[in-house]
Amino acid sequence: MSKKAILLAALAALVGPAALQAQDGNLAFLIPNLYGPGGLIVDSEARLPDGSTHSAHFNSAFQAEFTQFNISLASQLASVPLPSPASGFTYELDPALGVFKRSTQSFGPILAERAETIGKKKVSLGFNYQRFTFDSIEGVDLSDVPAVFTHDGAAPGGRADVVTTSNAIDLKVGQFTAFLSYGLSNEVDLSVAVPVVSVDLGVISDATVRRIGTAGSPATHFFRDPSGGFGTTKRFTADGSASGIGDVIARLKLRPARSGVALGVDVRFPTGDELNLLGSGAYGVKPFLVLSFSQKVLSPHLNVGYQWNADSVLGGNVVTGEKKALPDQILYEAGVDVGVTPRITLALDVLGRRILKSPRLQTETFHALDGTSTFPNIHFIQDANFNVTNGAAGLKINVGGRLLLDFNVLFKLDKGGLRDKITPLVGFEYSF
Repeated sequence: MSKKAILLAALAALVGPAALQAQDGNLAFLIPNLYGPGGLIVDSEARLPDGSTHSAHFNSAFQAEFTQFNISLASQLASVPLPSPASGFTYELDPALGVFKRSTQSFGPILAERAETIGKKKVSLGFNYQRFTFDSIEGVDLSDVPAVFTHDGAAPGGRADVVTTSNAIDLKVGQFTAFLSYGLSNEVDLSVAVPVVSVDLGVISDATVRRIGTAGSPATHFFRDPSGGFGTTKRFTADGSASGIGDVIARLKLRPARSGVALGVDVRFPTGDELNLLGSGAYGVKPFLVLSFSQKVLSPHLNVGYQWNADSVLGGNVVTGEKKALPDQILYEAGVDVGVTPRITLALDVLGRRILKSPRLQTETFHALDGTSTFPNIHFIQDANFNVTNGAAGLKINVGGRLLLDFNVLFKLDKGGLRDKITPLVGFEYSF
């Protein structure tokens, strides 16, 4: 038991300090408050009927509804494919010899599960790092998200003016995960995964006043330029970062003796700070089924699961504090791991998610009230179902003893949701 105690202490020491590095600030408010708490307001020197001046408010889905961006990110955090916490070395009892022997030459998949358990009182410890550089949402380039802001009470005349914006969103997420698995028996594994997450988020919005109804009156709607004139453009910027512990996941997996079928359940705890986008802010439960079998070098596998999510402020409205359930998901993974040599395994997978009843961003063409001017725009639809599909390819390399090095790349196969073209992973795992 002394080795296990040492490993548990090492795991706590590695995770504990990182969890204290969470920075102050609320990244979930960064986009909703980009233009200030009053929204996008332009200057005006036009006189109202009572002789007073006004500051015109403009509204759009980008600010009023782009809290849905938080839902996309929260759903992503709730379903980041964690490397399998099961050991690359799996054993089974040889009844004839009365000793344990390796049950397969392959070291198993990287981002999926196989049915094998690690064996009674066996322990597996691992660490890995993934880096997400998100570049699109629903196929829209995050470096150029268009949004049109319309005047309060839009109508022909001065209220026909609009403000067009081009928005660049820079979002990077790093996830360092420590995981530990223990064989409660030859048929049951218990695993815990503890992620430490870092988030960097920046937004640049270039706004332009379009004088649809006030072409001859620049003083009606303008941005004050450095010389004091009636400018038409202004840049708004905001950025922030945070780091700390993410959502901890506990897994229990049961495999009937010597079968190719396993049942499991993941329980996600909302230990990450959702207002800093470090966690989902909601409990989650994912029961899953694993089918796999092993030949000499080839080991195909299939995973199917359902992710249930509880209420989170990220699923509702961070501005008002309203909580709603994060979208549930159906998850499916299929692949094969190949024991290329006794020391090298090639892992190939297709990982899919069916997002249920989630908001979705869509592009559209905005038609101004003058009947001729058009501009690119976005809007959101509610309660949509869609797929998110990724491919994965990686290697597990036995560098000596029971130490494995993991290398993997995750790449998108469709455009749904918040996406990264390529997500690298590096890590290692050790079992005894």
